[in-house]
Amino acid sequence: MSSMDNYPDKQFYGDAETYWKEIPATVDGMLGGYSKVDKLDIKGSKKFLQEFISGPNAKTKTRRAVDCGAGIGRVSHGLLCPLFSRVDMVEVCQKFLDQAKTYLGSSAKKVDRYICCGLQDFTPDPGRYDVIWVQWVLGHLTHKDLVSFFQRCRAGLAENGIIVVKENVADDSCSDGVIFDQDDSSVTRSHRYLKQIVAESGLRVIKEEAQKDFPKELFKVQMMVLQ
Repeated sequence: MSSMDNYPDKQFYGDAETYWKEIPATVDGMLGGYSKVDKLDIKGSKKFLQEFISGPNAKTKTRRAVDCGAGIGRVSHGLLCPLFSRVDMVEVCQKFLDQAKTYLGSSAKKVDRYICCGLQDFTPDPGRYDVIWVQWVLGHLTHKDLVSFFQRCRAGLAENGIIVVKENVADDSCSDGVIFDQDDSSVTRSHRYLKQIVAESGLRVIKEEAQKDFPKELFKVQMMVLQ
């Protein structure tokens, strides 16, 4: 049992939407005041992803990716649009998607779909994506909705497609494996708990490593490739 188990799902999701509606549609807003980590984050992500999409052992194509919890398109702009032919963006807050069309600049021509919905309601078309990128958003899903989301993502992968998760993780010693943040209505799961959910959804971790060189006061950030 976690500290959010008695928190109704409707309230959990509604409070998160209310929170994000008040956040400015800027890189600093997307990163909770830590815009200084933007370039470091993108660099770490690119290095982590590279072996799957280029080089002698690469099997994953670069036809289409989806940015889940896309915000104004920070990850789409810095990482996905430069590497993939087409990109979709999924974001619960319409004002962020509206701003993305400006923020992305010339990269916007690569975006096919701006999908306004929460990930608990997002169902990828079967076999559509080579890479499903999910960053700093899984804490906004309940346990059962996260399992279901991962299962739908699995069905949305093209042949040799991958799901990439980049997420804050709490220490494995934390109570219940979850830290609940009432401010933005989200949870930070322990590394062990997150991997347990991955296994429960029928996926497996084929590569993982921690993001390096982030400010010490932040949560540890773990990157995982799932298939």
